[in-house]
Amino acid sequence: MDRVASCRFKTTPPPLHLHPTLGTLAHFRHFRHFTYMTTKRLLILLPTLIILFLIQSYLWVPTYEEQTRGNPNRLNEYITSSLGDATLLNPILSANTASSQIESLVFDALIDRDHELRFRGRLATSWEIFEEAYFCVNPQAAIPGTGEAGAEEVARMIREAIKGRAGLDPELKVTLTRIKEIIIIPPEDLITSRYSKAPGEKEKGQKIRITVQSPARIKLILSEVDQDLFNNLSKILGDDYFRSFDGKQYLKTEPPVDTETLAAYAKELLPATEHNPVIIFHLRPNVRFHDGHIFDADDVRFTYQAIMDPANLSPRIADYEPVKRVEVVDPLTVRIVYKRLYSPALGTWGMGILPEHLLNRTVLKKEAALLGKNPDKFSIRQSGFNRNPLGCGPFTFQEWKSDQFISLDRFDGYWEGPPNYQRYAMRIIPDLLTQEMEFYSGTLDSYNVQPHQVSRLEKDPRFQSFSGTSFGYSYIGYNMRRAPFDDVRVRRALGMALNVDKIIEYVLYGQGERITGPFVIQSDYYNHHIPPVPYDPEGALKLLNEAGWHRNKAGWLEKNGKKFEFTLITNSGNDIRKAVLAIAQDAWKQIGIDIRTDMLEWSVFIQERVDKADFDAVVLGWVMGIEPDLYQIWHSSQTHPYQLNFVGFKNKEADDLIVNIRQEYNHDKQVAFCHRFHELIASEQPYTFLYVGKWTAVLDKRIVIKDLDKDGVMLYKKIQPTKTGNYTFHFNRWIKVPEMPQLSTEGW
Repeated sequence: MDRVASCRFKTTPPPLHLHPTLGTLAHFRHFRHFTYMTTKRLLILLPTLIILFLIQSYLWVPTYEEQTRGNPNRLNEYITSSLGDATLLNPILSANTASSQIESLVFDALIDRDHELRFRGRLATSWEIFEEAYFCVNPQAAIPGTGEAGAEEVARMIREAIKGRAGLDPELKVTLTRIKEIIIIPPEDLITSRYSKAPGEKEKGQKIRITVQSPARIKLILSEVDQDLFNNLSKILGDDYFRSFDGKQYLKTEPPVDTETLAAYAKELLPATEHNPVIIFHLRPNVRFHDGHIFDADDVRFTYQAIMDPANLSPRIADYEPVKRVEVVDPLTVRIVYKRLYSPALGTWGMGILPEHLLNRTVLKKEAALLGKNPDKFSIRQSGFNRNPLGCGPFTFQEWKSDQFISLDRFDGYWEGPPNYQRYAMRIIPDLLTQEMEFYSGTLDSYNVQPHQVSRLEKDPRFQSFSGTSFGYSYIGYNMRRAPFDDVRVRRALGMALNVDKIIEYVLYGQGERITGPFVIQSDYYNHHIPPVPYDPEGALKLLNEAGWHRNKAGWLEKNGKKFEFTLITNSGNDIRKAVLAIAQDAWKQIGIDIRTDMLEWSVFIQERVDKADFDAVVLGWVMGIEPDLYQIWHSSQTHPYQLNFVGFKNKEADDLIVNIRQEYNHDKQVAFCHRFHELIASEQPYTFLYVGKWTAVLDKRIVIKDLDKDGVMLYKKIQPTKTGNYTFHFNRWIKVPEMPQLSTEGW
């Protein structure tokens, strides 16, 4: 400032007769005026500069070439984002999207589905599916034209039918062509025990010793699973041959038990017929975990055992409960025998495989000792492995900073060849606007477009876009263990008071459609004949009046002096769920229900509220697979902590339908069961089914698939989604290039 003042006045010195004090005052006044004007100009100009900078930041998207001038490795890393953090990184324990996203890269499975939705081998190179079936010889049954018969005669009758199939019933003929071997198992004795327990009792009761003196049985080995086997064999042996078999007469108990209990033991230990589907997996040789340990059949068996261990509280138990045993035939062969028909069996082995050598009992006991914990109660769920996982997938785990990021590095020893990207990172960004701005700036490589942005961004020439209808749905779930949600009239009324069409129109900007039940809407398992719950606030009030709820003087609904009030919760960071929360609160208040709302950080929301069923009602969504098996979500046995039927839905007919669906191999019959189940769920309304969303994702056009043609020449291909809309299917072959390459038109 002194220098500026000196320059300003050096050519006009004060007259020699001027008093020195007055000259100094003039200098000061000039200085003050200059400072004032300069400050004024800056204050006027600064906001304009800031606005221009923000506009430029929004519109200017740096090219990858510009990004990589100071960081050449940017081309070799893929950075994505998630609204919420993972809970833990273990495929047998987790059940949320963020965890699954990382697990799919760290762990590998025996199989998955290709881009045409056919099963393909991963850690398994091939597999065989067939059946071993058993039935007890029923010496008291009268076989048509023969009378009573022993094991040898029954086996002979079946062999003769196989040889002389001409003129037989067509369905029986198909069954007989599948029978490859008939084996007679002689009578045998078995001694076992069970504990008596009255309904509702937690402690096991008296020990019951059971002696089973089994009659001869016949084992049939079939070339494929035949769910109609015994129905068709009844056409040879008689309609009553199997159903008249009384297993109770072959059992003795000490002390004696009542007839009903004895019948239950007989059904378990000596069933008249038994279907045992078998899958034999042939494993890929020389596959290594990230620490160099060789993968083998023991790891497959261990993963199954870890899921079934009750100490681990795995939400996957329902998928593997039908397994009778997992046998290691040799290091590269595993044999899985099922205890009953189970049509989704093959698909369940898309589960990531755990390393047995890092999680067996010996290792866990050592870890417990180091942590000062009881080794006998220490399980995989408490292990540090869940925050530092190791698998045999295409990426190795590197670092996890909670609520910040999870980073992975390429596994150069991956059996299929290493991915093109050297690094993968998932950043936790709970704010959608921040995600959007970071995508525009190039610090994120993908962005899940919000509904109001679809019409603009899917046509943006800077990006490649992918869109489709989601495999899943959003809903409001009610804790049916708590009043008043244990009353179907209340649950239906809550749905009738909510205008879901307005949510789709104004919150989703039309990027969604109504849904009425629990199956994927794109599949034929979904019952399209069921209408959605109508928007009818007056009708809702009538239902609530029928249920005993009436307005008090203050206008609130009340029953037996208790006000109708509850809390609706969801996870933070999801603007759409936040809007649904507000709309539901307003709609229900209008009919006299006092609603409080709460938004919780994802891990707290899931682990402390949902997993422990500590809530009144939740806004949530399911990401579904294409299989119709909904045992985990809806069966009454799955209502315990950490299981997925957290709303506590229990219904005997629903349980029977769920079992029928998972045991049915005939597609048309399976669809019929699904449609009835859908109808039942729609009538019970354990959820208010909201909508299935339409999704759009965008990537920079410079992300392409790097491949080789038949002559080994490198070429680039455009990313193509699968039939389900999965555009990341070929992720391991993605590459980021500085400039848009010439793309090959060669198809897949």
